Amino acid sequence: MIVDAVRSPIGKKNGTLSHIRGDELSAQVVNALVGRNGVDPAQIEDVQWGCVTQVDEQAWNIGRNVALTAGWPVSVAGTTVDRQCGSSMQTNFNAAATVWSGQLDLVVSGGVEMMSRVPMGSNNGSMSPLVYEHHDIVMQGISAEEIAKQWGLTREELDRIGYESHQRAARAIDGGRFEREVVPIELDVPAPDSGATLVRTRFAVDEAVRRETTLEKMAALQPAFIPDGVVTAGNSSQIVDGSAAVLVASEAKASELGLEPRARFVSFGVVGVDPHLMLHGNPEASAKALAKAGLTWDEIDVIEVNEAFASVVAQFLADTGLQERYEAGDVNPNGGGISLGHPLGATGARITATLVSELERRQARYGLATMCIGFGQAIAAVIERV
Repeated sequence: MIVDAVRSPIGKKNGTLSHIRGDELSAQVVNALVGRNGVDPAQIEDVQWGCVTQVDEQAWNIGRNVALTAGWPVSVAGTTVDRQCGSSMQTNFNAAATVWSGQLDLVVSGGVEMMSRVPMGSNNGSMSPLVYEHHDIVMQGISAEEIAKQWGLTREELDRIGYESHQRAARAIDGGRFEREVVPIELDVPAPDSGATLVRTRFAVDEAVRRETTLEKMAALQPAFIPDGVVTAGNSSQIVDGSAAVLVASEAKASELGLEPRARFVSFGVVGVDPHLMLHGNPEASAKALAKAGLTWDEIDVIEVNEAFASVVAQFLADTGLQERYEAGDVNPNGGGISLGHPLGATGARITATLVSELERRQARYGLATMCIGFGQAIAAVIERV
């Protein structure tokens, strides 16, 4: 059961959240999660925490450190998971699996990525030369370009998806659609007129959304990865800071504690795909999750596909035949990674929180969330509102 799902507001690169550590941000998020549900942290058995760049402030098993930073009892265990962009969807999978298997009854799943403070790639990973004997490994932006080429996607199509993401996110903020999922964060930020003076600030609204952007402004942006390319900063996910958390419980534990679950995990799907194209596995992962749930796309009311790049969204819509559903507002109805940002290790839990809230708003039954993953994977989850 998904008892609750929350997230921090998302901070833009070098924005408000760049002044707080990821473990401290996460501590506020998980304390808000248990606090508003009246759960004693001592009841939590494990913290499953997603984080991609596990170095510096995000090193030393940040999942365990989140519980310690939050002041929870030492009995609360914690681990850190790296499935790249799908990390906190994988922690959802881990938490659900431990409950389904009967091993645990109350788990916090979630993640964090402070991309301003711990830059992507700063963990300096390397790959065996043997990998390159089998695969042409490139950076994700090149894969996004390859997808656009192979699926015949134009710059105009991708810019339209980027523009629509910002418009939908702005409407969602103005309409209060994120109010149930976003928990305000308290932190000290430098005063505008004096960097030496810190001011206590309550941060409560996503700040990466570009409300004033236009298709004309987007069309003027230069390609980001290759000179004649179609992928730009305007149709790619934003570098941001953020954290999100989900409270996962067995039915028995929820009943015992008097909790009222909002939804439940029905099924998951994971898949590996060609690591050169890398970002095109969402349709297959979704198909696996749907098959396991015994459902079809017609029965899914709301769909979240992570906006790593607009080309990923367009390829997903083309392969699934969901273009009309996107136009109708059933796919990414409240924006996504292009507008809100993609805080790598937190995004799986973030889109879970957003999906649950949207299912409630519509009084709909089923939702699906899916996300592509670096080096050729994808993960998907089917969620049912209860």
